[in-house]
Amino acid sequence: MTETTGDARAPGHSAAPDEPVETPRAWYAVFIFSLALMMNFVDRGIINLLVEPIKQDLQVSDTEISLLVGFAFVLFQIFVGLPLARLVDTKSRRLILGLSIAGWSGMTAVCGLTQTYWQLFLARIGSGIGEAANGPATFSMLSDLFPKHRLPRAIAVMQLGFASGQGLSLLLGGVLFAWLSMYAPYQAGVFGELKAWQMTFIVIGLPGLLIALLMATVREPKRHGQIKSAAGASEALPVREVARFLHANGRTYYPLFIGMGLKTVLSFGYGTWIPAFYIRTFDWSLAKVGWVQGGIMLLVWPVALFCGSFLAEHWAKKGRDDANMRVVLFATWAAVPFSILYPLMPVDWLAAVMVGVFYFFAMMVPGPQNAAMQVVSPNQMRGQVMALYLFVFNIIGFGLGPTVVALFTDVVFGDPADLKYAMALAASIIGPIAGLLFWYGLKPYARSVARAREWS
Repeated sequence: MTETTGDARAPGHSAAPDEPVETPRAWYAVFIFSLALMMNFVDRGIINLLVEPIKQDLQVSDTEISLLVGFAFVLFQIFVGLPLARLVDTKSRRLILGLSIAGWSGMTAVCGLTQTYWQLFLARIGSGIGEAANGPATFSMLSDLFPKHRLPRAIAVMQLGFASGQGLSLLLGGVLFAWLSMYAPYQAGVFGELKAWQMTFIVIGLPGLLIALLMATVREPKRHGQIKSAAGASEALPVREVARFLHANGRTYYPLFIGMGLKTVLSFGYGTWIPAFYIRTFDWSLAKVGWVQGGIMLLVWPVALFCGSFLAEHWAKKGRDDANMRVVLFATWAAVPFSILYPLMPVDWLAAVMVGVFYFFAMMVPGPQNAAMQVVSPNQMRGQVMALYLFVFNIIGFGLGPTVVALFTDVVFGDPADLKYAMALAASIIGPIAGLLFWYGLKPYARSVARAREWS
């Protein structure tokens, strides 16, 4: 097969015989998934806003805080992620997702009952375990609810939950923390005295339990896009067969896995430290950080998500098999200069503008990126492939991202006030490497998309 980024089809899209058909029920499922994702990132992201009060109350360093934010959350996901993903590939994804939502929401509330650093560390581990099945189950269901050419748009709509969750964790979190601080400390019986940051965890965590119940209203879709295998359609493919498939298509998967992991180092690493950056550099209050940063996210991220998905659809209609990956490559390189410059801005409003531009390009990626992974993965292994992808995404990005920035601050510069230089240095190294990896994987990805059309 010759290397090409196009194919022999005429522009446009007629559904393949085994492709799902877009229905109102499918969009209702997207709405519920978006609510769940919103609570996921409210629960996950609220700790970023609370870094300074936690650090002061528990008397810990930037590096210890970074381990609490990132590494603790993903520490045991690999041990439970793959077994859960194998269940996702054969069992009720709706049930698995409902239990997952209830798990991480409950453990977020438990974070508010902890009294020591290590208790909070263990509670964060519990939150991460609860979230392990969320990505594999959600994306597997989406791939069976929408035809391939509509998948980037469906994922972009779902990712509005990600955008609103990140924004609300700062916007409402700042207001909530300020309000709770007026009445702190709180007496909680056997749990002792609770500070405002602890009560914030509790109030933020509990609503997710209601969303878990809503999963009962989502219909389990029929599975599409299965490959022939010795294992039956109702059985998960052996791990050895999944590993063999990934290795055989390594030039497609490895750049996507590693590149997105590195890109996420910037996204999550910056997300963790941006509130502290504003506080340390410009002496902002925690409430002001929440309003400004949360407002930027809520305004910029939804627009960027749809721009990314529409651009992927536009290139796909032009007959480009590499459409999804091409958006990822373009947006990654476009974001690099702004990720380096914004921590170095001399005034706060200019830094906020630069953050907004950086976020715009960064948030063009989630729809095409996740669609790219689903399109080239057979149905029987989508959950497992996504679990592995999310493991790399979480371990490299979410787990190491906060710590990479913190180590630059503590070890290279040796002064918390130099956080801005640590952020700029991390971006100047990591961003270009991620961009080169995506460029390397562009043509192999196009070939994989062409082969995927041969599956049933």
